[in-house]
Amino acid sequence: MRKPKITVIGGGTGIPVILNSLRHQDVDITAIVTVADDGGSSGELRSSLQLTPPGDLRNVLVAMSDMPKFYEKIFQYRFKDNESPFSGHPLGNLIIAGISEMQASTYDAMQILTKFFHTTGKIYPASEQPLTLHAVFQDGHEVIGESKIAGYEGMIDYVFVTNTYNDEKPSASRKVVETIMNSDMIVLGPGSLFTSILPNLVIPEIKEALNTTKAEVVYVCNIMTQHGETERFTDADHVAVLSRHLGQAVIDTVLVNVEEVPKSYMNSNQFDEYLVQVDHDFEGLRHLAKRVISANFLRLEKGGAFHHGDLVVEELMRLIKVRSS
Repeated sequence: MRKPKITVIGGGTGIPVILNSLRHQDVDITAIVTVADDGGSSGELRSSLQLTPPGDLRNVLVAMSDMPKFYEKIFQYRFKDNESPFSGHPLGNLIIAGISEMQASTYDAMQILTKFFHTTGKIYPASEQPLTLHAVFQDGHEVIGESKIAGYEGMIDYVFVTNTYNDEKPSASRKVVETIMNSDMIVLGPGSLFTSILPNLVIPEIKEALNTTKAEVVYVCNIMTQHGETERFTDADHVAVLSRHLGQAVIDTVLVNVEEVPKSYMNSNQFDEYLVQVDHDFEGLRHLAKRVISANFLRLEKGGAFHHGDLVVEELMRLIKVRSS
């Protein structure tokens, strides 16, 4: 029998957790990864080499690979923060950047690296050009650049992307639209709503594909609100923002964590971008999605509240079985 095709779309540290658990299932996985990151090591490399930022791609590559832990430790090693030219750069970012320059394409570089690291599934950058994220706030103010958005006090109205180094219309990477159209399930998130998930979805070709695909579209709602992005948001607010950017109600199923995060638990120094737990609005969700699955998806680790990949994937596999039965 044909393996179910599951495509995960997002960026940041959220989707690697899901992908790492999903690769142990008997499914055909594809990751579509944001290329709008302009901060830190990724921002420096994309600026100096004019390539798509490698950081989110690096984390996804590690999550989907069966590389030994020692190899992973080498690949993820970050140079010490000092005065050297390599200061703060993860070794994996430099490897991706080097192969991207050699191949004149980050897309081609990722196809080489997925073979090199025996990756379970395919990894595609959302676009083959680096993108710049624009956020327009409710007061009309526009902030340009993903890394600058959280610094402006206000509520985001909408976001859009432009090509960073030319005036052409942003376009999806090769095979991305085909993958979305041929998928049995599309998983959005988890991850930062405005800066990790939406930069992919507002690429016109991806938006159109999500509006027309027959795949089950699942949104893994964030557990915590995020400073500068989703302050005071309910779970229904998250879905409403996605639907507004996509132009219609595309989300079929929403996964919502209902396990409470201990109020004294969060390490505010390490995870200062997280504010409070997302409030629930199940009545609102029922008007925005066909199905709401509320369960314990919580994983508490190192002072932070994250999704438990195995628990999320259990629900995804149940949905796939229902769909195929």
